[in-house]
Amino acid sequence: MAVTRRTSRDIRSESRLDVLHALLAAGEASRGDLAAVTGLSNATVATVVSDLLEGGIVTEARRTGGRIGRPTTTLRLNGNRGRIVGVDVAETYVRATVFDSALDELASAEIATDEHHDEHDYVADAIARALDDALEQSAVEGAPATRDDVLGVGISLPGGMQRRSEVAVVVPNAPWLHVDLLRERIGLPMVVDNPLKAIATAELWFGAGRRHKSMITVNLGTGVGAGIVLEGTILRGAQNGAGEWGHSLLALDGRKCRCGRLGCVEAYVGAAGIQQTLAAIAPEHPLAAVPMQREFIGALAAALEPPAHPALTETLELTARYLGSAIADLCAIVNPEMITLTGWTAWALGDHLVPAVRRRVLEEAPGHSASDLAIEVSTVRGNSVATGIATIALERFLGDVGLVTTRVPTAI
Repeated sequence: MAVTRRTSRDIRSESRLDVLHALLAAGEASRGDLAAVTGLSNATVATVVSDLLEGGIVTEARRTGGRIGRPTTTLRLNGNRGRIVGVDVAETYVRATVFDSALDELASAEIATDEHHDEHDYVADAIARALDDALEQSAVEGAPATRDDVLGVGISLPGGMQRRSEVAVVVPNAPWLHVDLLRERIGLPMVVDNPLKAIATAELWFGAGRRHKSMITVNLGTGVGAGIVLEGTILRGAQNGAGEWGHSLLALDGRKCRCGRLGCVEAYVGAAGIQQTLAAIAPEHPLAAVPMQREFIGALAAALEPPAHPALTETLELTARYLGSAIADLCAIVNPEMITLTGWTAWALGDHLVPAVRRRVLEEAPGHSASDLAIEVSTVRGNSVATGIATIALERFLGDVGLVTTRVPTAI
């Protein structure tokens, strides 16, 4: 196995990213503050800040002075450097979110899609429409943002888990194979990545990843997956497919999953799986027949407030048991310091689920693999996929201008 050697350029790149992470967390900080937080020397911080100022990535915010010594200049990310767009291509929608270059959200637009359609043109057109709509809603000094304002576009395209003759569990696979079509439709610098890598990136930049080097972000929604970070680095796998934990086995010969297998984790803790659990317990319960998944999860969360129907309480208990058992397997393999739950199911049900999930993990995880594990709902809210993929697009832009050496998996 070849050993990758870190050059002085790589070390300087890492220092720049450390400073950017610290500024993003603080909002505004002096050079001395940045040195204290990052552990870098004052001289290194001064050099890094000079590079970032020259590139227009950071800007001086204000000068503060005391009675003694020189005034202190505070710094912040330069949100006016340009616009970054994150596009979340999900099972039933394409959502584009426009951020400024300080990664503050400005506007978003959503296009509804049909998960049974994964034709190249269909998906590429939805991406382009969502992008244009979001830019139109994003104002730059009173005027809508244009493509000239965009530094980069990140597109989250899941794919790769469906079997022949099954509905694609993650739509679509097609655009991965037709980047030329995407390039033609979008006409802007782009990165394409997997949503699990996107949520892990969002957690690294904005959430628990700031405090933990080995962690897992579990995404709960229609689909289920895990973004895995080991020693501060996102685990990608040989073909960028690491983290498809939702399609690992929970129950031998169990429920049929959308991917075609029997007994997948997703078939029990995905939104449809939770509704199926309720239907098995109380088929006559009105929530068992709610047609829309998000509507079902929202109604379930509201109905769990005391006094809750016994069938709903049992549904939650079983879901926590399934989820806790599946997370215990992750602990046995990865041994993380921290697990965060994200996605619209986690945000709706997380407060109800976490205590029971934590107990189940401690019961099921082998040895001491979960003895010091923290489990909580992610503090990264909004669309964490769009936020994460936009962050990856920003990293690509920083690489394009020579400030970092991060290797973006699919930059086009």
